[in-house]
Amino acid sequence: MIILDDFAGEWCLSRHIEDALAKGTARLEGFCRFEPQEGGLLCTEGGTLSLPGRETGFTAERRYLWQTDPIGIAVFFDDGQFFHRFDPNDPAPRADHDCAPDAYAVRYDFSNWPLWSAVWRVRGPRKDYLSKSIYRRG
Repeated sequence: MIILDDFAGEWCLSRHIEDALAKGTARLEGFCRFEPQEGGLLCTEGGTLSLPGRETGFTAERRYLWQTDPIGIAVFFDDGQFFHRFDPNDPAPRADHDCAPDAYAVRYDFSNWPLWSAVWRVRGPRKDYLSKSIYRRG
């Protein structure tokens, strides 16, 4: 059984973002760190983001707050706004987030824990991409 505290610590992060509109693939190589914070774990993802058509990458970083939830885990943006929730023990954990006019859908895979992944499908008037992230203990 996977619980929130099992995520605590440092993870290596590898992400590929297949952008249908830009007709290219961006890559992020970096880290994902879960640190205890009042009410849950502060999740910081960061690393070097390489975009198609650019010779050099640049530093990117994003933070979320993960908290225990009756369903399993609730994820919030760093400003406190709700993002999504999922059950890490569901055989096929998934969640959706509507941010009109865009729609976000994630599918998690914890079947090879502690190696895990998140695949986001994002669609909207100016967005159409598939983001595949692999996390492994650092």
